[in-house]
Amino acid sequence: MPADLSHIRNFGICAHIDAGKTTVSERILYYTGKTYKIGEVHEGTATMDFLEEEQERGITIQSAATTCPWQFEGRDFKLNLIDTPGHVDFTIEVERSLRVLDGAVAVFDGKEGVEAQSETVWRQADRYKVPRLCFINKMDKIGASFDFSYDSILKRLGANAIPIQVPIGTGHDHKGIVDLINQKAYYFEGDKGEEQVEREIPADMVEYVAKWRHVMIEKVAELDDALMEKYLADQVPTEAELKAALRKGTIERRCYPALCGAALRNVGVQRLLDAVCTFLPSPTEKPDVQGTDPRDKDKALTRPHDPDAPFSGLVFKVVSDIHGDLTYCRIYSGKITKGTRLLNPGNNKRENASRIFEMHAQNRIPLEETGAGNIVALVGIKDSFTGDTLCDMDDPIILERMHFPEPVISMSIEPKSQDDKRRLSEALMTIRREDPSFRFTYDEETGQTIISGMGELHLEIIKNKLVRDMKVNVEVGKPRVSYREAITRKVEYVRGKFVKQSGGRGQFGDCTIHFEPFTAEQAAAEEIDFTDNIAVVNEVVGGSIPKEYIPSVEYGIRQTCVTGVKFGYQMINVKATIVEGSYHAVDSSQVAFEQAGRLAVMEATEKAGPVLLEPIMKVVVTVPNEYLGNITGDISSRRGMIIDTEDRDPVKMVSAEIPLEELFGYTTSLRGMSQGRASATMEFLEYRAMPSGKMKEMLEAKAGGKPAKK
Repeated sequence: MPADLSHIRNFGICAHIDAGKTTVSERILYYTGKTYKIGEVHEGTATMDFLEEEQERGITIQSAATTCPWQFEGRDFKLNLIDTPGHVDFTIEVERSLRVLDGAVAVFDGKEGVEAQSETVWRQADRYKVPRLCFINKMDKIGASFDFSYDSILKRLGANAIPIQVPIGTGHDHKGIVDLINQKAYYFEGDKGEEQVEREIPADMVEYVAKWRHVMIEKVAELDDALMEKYLADQVPTEAELKAALRKGTIERRCYPALCGAALRNVGVQRLLDAVCTFLPSPTEKPDVQGTDPRDKDKALTRPHDPDAPFSGLVFKVVSDIHGDLTYCRIYSGKITKGTRLLNPGNNKRENASRIFEMHAQNRIPLEETGAGNIVALVGIKDSFTGDTLCDMDDPIILERMHFPEPVISMSIEPKSQDDKRRLSEALMTIRREDPSFRFTYDEETGQTIISGMGELHLEIIKNKLVRDMKVNVEVGKPRVSYREAITRKVEYVRGKFVKQSGGRGQFGDCTIHFEPFTAEQAAAEEIDFTDNIAVVNEVVGGSIPKEYIPSVEYGIRQTCVTGVKFGYQMINVKATIVEGSYHAVDSSQVAFEQAGRLAVMEATEKAGPVLLEPIMKVVVTVPNEYLGNITGDISSRRGMIIDTEDRDPVKMVSAEIPLEELFGYTTSLRGMSQGRASATMEFLEYRAMPSGKMKEMLEAKAGGKPAKK
């Protein structure tokens, strides 16, 4: 394995569900010599899908990491690979993987092109500034089209994809690929496609290849002024010049090389690995990692990707294990040896990395030492969770945290026995440590535990994990939607005054606020803290509220918004500005000003036009033409709005926006309406105001303890 950081590639495989990510990963493991047998998703034998639930369902639920060697152009490369899920319910796994990766391979279905979840993972990769390659997979599928799939990347993603390969045949006739850079054809022979055979371009493809090579050269020339001059002078760029310009453009995210193949038929995967080594960046080619000084949050710090710099790493995943929790860490700078003492600057706790492992799915290889650029699992870390920084004790830094999506669906869960009740809390804490998109709360009124997640499948997997893996017997209620509260207009000078006399020393707190709707974009523009989608600004002048009580007013405002004001759901997208108040020299206290803040928010909400927001899902239905009428009629009956209908002969792709409340059991209903031939994907889009009639009906039902009418 190379010690040279320039020979390390940290990359992930990400895509829409069923595009073939895990199948691509299995071929990578086989061709790099990491496994001696190719595992298949449809047989439940995939190495990277090692959970029982994954093997039963044939889907990836959690991201799996592995390290494998690859030899390219006489050099030894070390590939740290993460296979991520495609299902929207497990988007957190993609999110945290992309945060720590230097590059990614976006896999597309050669027949479907860009699909709904393809767009989601592409946006996530944009957020974390991850360079990408595009791999158009399943060219052996009936109806596959390289031209269509490539075009969908340009149009639907707005990405500057540059073709560097084209397929030799499609469907049953798919035999290999043509490399547009060196103008050679490659066939993959042997039992498992392990033998790459280089030949001349087939005679019947010369014209087709020439057309695509012209597209490639034209697009590459736009990346480099010297190449553009050459192109305009009708001079042909050399292979080295094309690769250099493509590599620079890919690392800078100005282009995305597009490759093709068929992983299931073992076509094109070795060439994909060569492209990973050629075009994706090594750790040293990424900008220095950004962070802040824990002793001074306004002071920015950086760390170079250098083994000799002070140690810094980011925890991106925690997996509970009977032999001790595995804490996955991406090391950005410095070195770590077995038994090293580390600091978590976020909570100021000291950690001990008693053991270090290089992971291969669920298998582990012990290491004595590792350093910058590597992804490893640590044992012995007790108080650090996903998103936390681990760093040198004497040179602390807090690295940028991750973005975690908010849950959109909840259901009640109750233990069956007293023994189960005791174990349930501990089990839920363990799952929460592993999965930051999962939440749980205890409802004092009903005595029920409420679990919240990203979708029905997400909660079903968690329930199965509790029962099957953790041996906690539970009864599960029906799923419930996580609504939100908001306001519709600005109100000014709303007073919250808390006065209490009880014989001895009294309580006195008094504050006045402005309360208004607010957005994340406004918060970013004004550089205001928008934690929990709530902004609180202090504009008190002249000391009408002493400085030591301002944080108490803010705490009161925030807590009231988080726990719900009018309807009992969290209030979001609001800004409270504290403008004035008064205090009592003896009776004022922090508790009194917390209560004053609470009273001010409750009063302001009543005047500001409170509304209930419901989560809206973006739903994409793939349906044969003959069932289109049934499907569109059903969408309308679910308060859905059809946004677009795209013709992809012989099926239609219907894009719609539908309230989550109307989507419980939708997949089953869809199968019934289409004799099992339609399918749907859905992802959270936004929170939107509920129609007043529906809101009134729901609140009446809640007050009466009955479910709302459909």
